[in-house]
This record gives sequence, C-alpha cells and structure tokens, in this order.
Amino acid sequence: MSKYCLTVTCRSTRGIVAAISGFLSESGCNISDSSQFDDIETGNFFMRISFASEEGVGLEALKQGFVDVAGPFDMDYAFHDEGTKMKVLIMVSRYGHCLNDLLYRWRVGALPIDIVAVISNHMDFQKLVVNHDIPFHCIKVTKENKPEAEAQIMRIVSETEAELVVLARYMQILSDEMCQKMTGRIINIHHSFLPSFKGANPYKQAHSRGVKLIGATSHYVTGDLDEGPIIEQDTVRVTHGQSAEDYVSLGRDV
Repeated sequence: MSKYCLTVTCRSTRGIVAAISGFLSESGCNISDSSQFDDIETGNFFMRISFASEEGVGLEALKQGFVDVAGPFDMDYAFHDEGTKMKVLIMVSRYGHCLNDLLYRWRVGALPIDIVAVISNHMDFQKLVVNHDIPFHCIKVTKENKPEAEAQIMRIVSETEAELVVLARYMQILSDEMCQKMTGRIINIHHSFLPSFKGANPYKQAHSRGVKLIGATSHYVTGDLDEGPIIEQDTVRVTHGQSAEDYVSLGRDV
C-alpha cells in the first residue's frame, strides 16, 4: 500500500478541507494524519496531509485529478511519496557533535533521509564520513576564493541532486547569492536561543550577560546572519556557578 503526503498553501476560505478530503476519499485514499493552520496576519491557509492509497491509485493519477480541486482555490500544492527519502547534503567545520548525531540516526534508520554527501572546509571528519560510505568533499574557503568555493559547493548540490542542505556547525557565512539560489533549501543548526546572541561565541556572550537559559535553534538560512525563519528551538537552564565552557558542553546536548 503506497503512502503519500500532500502539502497545500492558498488563501483562507470556506470549503478547502472538505474539497481536499472529499477528493482523497473518492480516490480510494485513507487519511492517516492531517495538520492545518490559518495565518490570521496574512490570510493564508496551510495544510499537510499524510494518506494511504488503499485502492492502488498512483501518484501521477492523483496529481492529475487534483488539478480540478486546486483550481478554484488557486492552491500551491505538492504531492510526495513518503517512501522516497529526501536527498540531504551536510556541511560541517570542526565541531562534529551535530554531524555525529545525524550520521548515527541515519545509520540506525531513525532519520529516514538519504545523505548524499558531506562537505567541509577542513579534513577533520574525512575518515568518519568515508567509513559511512558517504562521499566527502573538502572545500577550503577564504575571503579570496569564496566565489569559487561556493561554485564548487553548488556543483556538488547539482550533481547529487540534493534537495536540502544542513549546516551542522558549518562555521562559514554563505553569500547572499547562494542563499537566494537555495531559498528554502538550507537549514542551520545554531548554538544559541535565537534571536539572542547571534554570530560567533554565543555561549560566551550568554555567560557575560548572566542569562539563566541557553539553547539551540534550527532555522532556515537567509542572507541575514542567523535571522531566517525559526523551525525549532530547545533550552536548558544554567546558573551563575557555571562557566562559559560549561555552557558550551550543555549546549552541545541541546
């Protein structure tokens, strides 16, 4: 039995949910999970539905049939086969805790993605990555060669058909041009509870300010440093009796 996902965005109005669920029911599909959200500020509607095709209707037939449903609502939508793993490219510098965690979860099947390559500006994790049978690319980045280095990165993205780039403590600022080319396709794992303490050494900044909560943030990458839309955050409590180095250690776990 094939399992699919449908994502929808359009202006909010009556009848959207009924139209979508009615179409899926008539197409022999059973909805297993549904999430929807009305953005009051923008007037937009968002929906994500997971469903199983119980009568063998394929993805292409669903796409074709949905055109008539989407038209009256002017929907932006996409169907996804949940059995197809997203192709992910990971970028890292010299802090390996995020990379190690991602590789472990991928290896044991807890993270259902296809890691197509790892790019680093250092050689520190070459052996680790190659031992996982994943291609490793070392691309040195300096102020002088940054355009050429990013061109190399974009070639690898293209050649591997990577759908998502994860900056797993990649300590380089991407150019505005690259951010624009990859809009919505790069996420960053930042070691602070944004929007506080952006940039480098956030835990030292937090220690200097005497905060009692530190954290980590996953966000989309834009041309503005550490300003992209936030995906997820978590925090941990700290005290005045702990050092900046303690904050760093606690932050790794977060």
